[in-house]
Amino acid sequence: MPVSPARVAAYDILLRVERESSYASELLHSAAYQSLSTADHALTTELVMGVLRWRSRLDEEIASASSQPLPKLDLEILIALRLALYQFRWLDRIPQRAALHESVELVKRARKRSAAPFVNAVLRKLSVTAPVAVASQGDISASANDLARKFAHPPWLVDRWVRQYGHASAQAICEHDQSIPVTAIRLRNPEAEHQLLQENISLLPGGILASARRVQAGDVTKTNAFRSGKVVIQDEASQLVAALMGSTQEESLRILDCCAAPGGKTLAIADRNPNATITAVELYPHRARLLQKLLRVREPSAARIHIVVSDARHLPVYHAFDRILADIPCTGTGTIARNPEIKWRLRPEDLAELQQRQISILHSALQLLAPGGRLVYSTCSLEKEENEEVVEQILTESNSVRVLDCRSELDRLKPAGELTWPDPASLTRGPYLRTVPGDHPADGFFAAILERI
Repeated sequence: MPVSPARVAAYDILLRVERESSYASELLHSAAYQSLSTADHALTTELVMGVLRWRSRLDEEIASASSQPLPKLDLEILIALRLALYQFRWLDRIPQRAALHESVELVKRARKRSAAPFVNAVLRKLSVTAPVAVASQGDISASANDLARKFAHPPWLVDRWVRQYGHASAQAICEHDQSIPVTAIRLRNPEAEHQLLQENISLLPGGILASARRVQAGDVTKTNAFRSGKVVIQDEASQLVAALMGSTQEESLRILDCCAAPGGKTLAIADRNPNATITAVELYPHRARLLQKLLRVREPSAARIHIVVSDARHLPVYHAFDRILADIPCTGTGTIARNPEIKWRLRPEDLAELQQRQISILHSALQLLAPGGRLVYSTCSLEKEENEEVVEQILTESNSVRVLDCRSELDRLKPAGELTWPDPASLTRGPYLRTVPGDHPADGFFAAILERI
């Protein structure tokens, strides 16, 4: 009996995630898997994301049933075991015998036929044993290690969050990371919502912004409203960062987006500043092409957006800008719910290396900021090394830049009806914007507003 298309796809994607450091979400939406039926694609997504979210819990159980240490197992074998065990523990509607049989077949398909009896034996043992007990949910006495074990996170990362955000928020972050994240969209014109409703998309109001909606049911990507560019998939925290850039009808305004791809914020800034000239910089040519395609489809006046392929640390631009967005590459720990593989790849030593790159990009961008101009520095990281510490380092090295309080911008958005979150003060820490997954209905973002004196 052949293995189901969904399990084959999930197995192949998980192998690529491990071997090539690919991102699961990108692979799931790639052309290679567009031919899957809606049901098969949904199961593939469930399997891939579930295995990545719960990897350490799965490995703990596999280790207890395996006669071989996990580090000695070939990756093809370990992934087959994880796939079956995830179905045992989290997918009640799938018969265990089907999950077991197909994982054994996947090992054979991967040319590891000699390992098939081993996989069969381990899975049969796991199929009749109870799940490993973990700390009960809501146990406020649970340590950082207990939280990490229960919610399948690296202990060093949870320990950082407990120290920085407190136990309750750290637990909320972990719980959020293990949930299926809401798909948020930005409405680019008033007719878009009505068109989506006609295409059987069920929507809820945004949690933070009036222009946002949360998808309750339906696939937005298959709608005419999405294909024609009337709506954009974009997390609400990301939308809020773009809103901090301000809006104007001014024609002489020059805006720089330092690290522009995939382009959601670039497009949001363009919508808010319809007469501005925008320079969008992207390091990688293939991502610049995707950015160009996005803007061509969704931005009718795309000619006013100039795409430049360059390293943001050495910007090939020689005139000043009134507004700059430096949404800088980071660890992405605020987006683990969408990209669970991040937590297994990240190492503590990565933070120092990333911080130096972030400081370098910010220095480069600030050199192009006009007097009186504003720069928004942002990341989708929860780590202080990439956020407050970067800004503070810049301030110690330059007396021509000051930090503006993000609360003043939120105060501007609230009476204008753009900001709908009932407690704007909770969106800030000191002068900075800070959204925390679990505490806010959005990814974890940081932003600071810098002004050239």
